Amino acid sequence: MYNDLAPELVEARQRTVLLTNEYNATFGRPQEEREAVLRRLLKSVGSQCHFEPTFRCEFGSGISIGDHFYANFDCVMLDYGGITIGDHVLFGPRVGIYTSNHAIDAAERVAGGCYAKPVVIGDRVWVGGGVTINQGVTIGENAIIGSGSVVTRDVPANVIAVGNPARVLRAVTDADRTGFTPM
Repeated sequence: MYNDLAPELVEARQRTVLLTNEYNATFGRPQEEREAVLRRLLKSVGSQCHFEPTFRCEFGSGISIGDHFYANFDCVMLDYGGITIGDHVLFGPRVGIYTSNHAIDAAERVAGGCYAKPVVIGDRVWVGGGVTINQGVTIGENAIIGSGSVVTRDVPANVIAVGNPARVLRAVTDADRTGFTPM
């Protein structure tokens, strides 16, 4: 549990709003310039990390992103519990990751009581548009999360998971290969 109303957390969120505004304003600028702002905002950032506007996060200091990350517009991350994202990860529009939650007891909630658990997303994961990822979840490598899903528990590697709550639909197999090769 932590106090969401603590002055140092309120101040940190205000700083983060200014930095996310700065980052969103760099849209269309050189990638190196955009990543320089992300390096000031996030805990760690790999190469070729890109968020379409608008990107919002609660603190930024709890977010670690690997190489070759792309998030379509309106990505939101509440990161007090920590968010780790692997390499070659794609997010559709309006993906939300929420590591924090308010206390269930009304008096504790009004007093600022919150708790947080980390979210971990493995390498080569594709998260469809409108997905919500809740606290304490790990998504295994090569997984695909279908659009509109709500992820409330771990998703194993090499599967497609969909629904509310997200459930494994099927495995990703060699039959899914199309023969595509880049030019």
